[in-house]
Amino acid sequence: MAIKIRKETGGRRGKTVTMISNIKHNPQVIEDLEKKLKKHCGAGGTSYAKTIEIQGDHVDKVRKFLEKEGFNVN
Repeated sequence: MAIKIRKETGGRRGKTVTMISNIKHNPQVIEDLEKKLKKHCGAGGTSYAKTIEIQGDHVDKVRKFLEKEGFNVN
């Protein structure tokens, strides 16, 4: 299954976040990937379950970064 990337604003008082979901790895790999993505985008964020949130609209940056890292992105 491919990793899904989407932009969301719902439930955040109009603030935009980039959601990266459907990551099929263990929690440590997801946490490391979150740190790399936050540094690459220059933004804050968090991870929970199989999802990473990056603050702001970074869909294109995240997609290019994940493809370069060898992930299957949808």
